[in-house]
Amino acid sequence: MAGHRSPGGRRVTGDPAPHRVPTRHAARHATAPGRVAPRRTVASTTAAVGAAFGVLSTGTFAAVTSTGVPAIADAAETSTAATQLAANSEALQVDPADVPLTGAHLSPVAYSVAGIDDPGPAEADPETITDVELASLDKAGRIADRIAEQQAKEAAEAAARAELDALISRGGVDGWIAQALEICDLPRDLAPGVKKIIMAESGGNPRAINLWDSNARAGRPSQGLMQVIPSTFRAYVHPSLSGRAITDPVANITAGVRYMIANYGLDTLEAGGRSNGSGGYVGY
Repeated sequence: MAGHRSPGGRRVTGDPAPHRVPTRHAARHATAPGRVAPRRTVASTTAAVGAAFGVLSTGTFAAVTSTGVPAIADAAETSTAATQLAANSEALQVDPADVPLTGAHLSPVAYSVAGIDDPGPAEADPETITDVELASLDKAGRIADRIAEQQAKEAAEAAARAELDALISRGGVDGWIAQALEICDLPRDLAPGVKKIIMAESGGNPRAINLWDSNARAGRPSQGLMQVIPSTFRAYVHPSLSGRAITDPVANITAGVRYMIANYGLDTLEAGGRSNGSGGYVGY
C-alpha cells in the first residue's frame, strides 16, 4: 500500500486520518442559532440593472455603487430593499398626460364622415336648423326645379324636331311649308295661315302658272305654290335658296312669306292672307 510522508518527513502508511477543521476555524464558520448564513454573490452591472427594475426572485440584491463596483447585500437586506423598491416603483408611476410636451404642442384633430358622423339636413332636428341652412335647402330646391324644367324643354324640342324631320321627309305641302318656315326662322304655328294662302293661290301645285291675269298679260306670269312673279321671287327668296328655280316649292314659299310679312305684316300671314268684307280671300 502506498504511503506518504508526514509534515515531519516520516512516511505514514495506511489510510490517512480524515481531514479535520481546526477548532478555531470551525468556530469562525459556525452559524449562530436562528441566523441564516449569508449567501455571497457578486452581481454584474447587467444583474444590478435588472435588480433595479424589480428582478428580486433570487433572494439577493446587488446594487451598483458610484464607483461602478457592485455592493453585496445579504438576504435580509435584500428583502428590505425589495420592499422599498416596490413601494418607490409605485410612487414613480406618472400619468403621461401630466408630462408637458416639449417643442411644438399638438392639438387633437376631429374627423367627420359625411352621412355617418354628421347628420344631413334631412336628419337634423327641425328646431335646430339655422336660417342659412334653410336658405341653402331652398336654393338647392330651386336649382333642381330649373334643371327639371330645362330637361323637359330639351325633351320637347327634341320631340318637335323629330316630328318636323318626319314631316319634311314625307314632302308634300305640309312638309314644304315646315321646311320653309324653319329656314326663315319663323314659328311653326304660322303653318295653317301659309297653307290657306297656298291652297287659294295654286291649289298646292308647285308648277302652277297663271296665264290670264294682268301679270301674265304683262309678260311676267305668277308661278309656283304662292304665285309670285319673277322679280318678287328674286327680291324675297331666302338668300340660302337664291340659286333655286322659281318653281322650287320651298324656295317659292320663302319668297311669298317674306313678301307678305314685309308688305302686309305678320298678322295677315297668320290669318291666311287678306280677305274682303264677306270674308272671302283676296290675293296679294
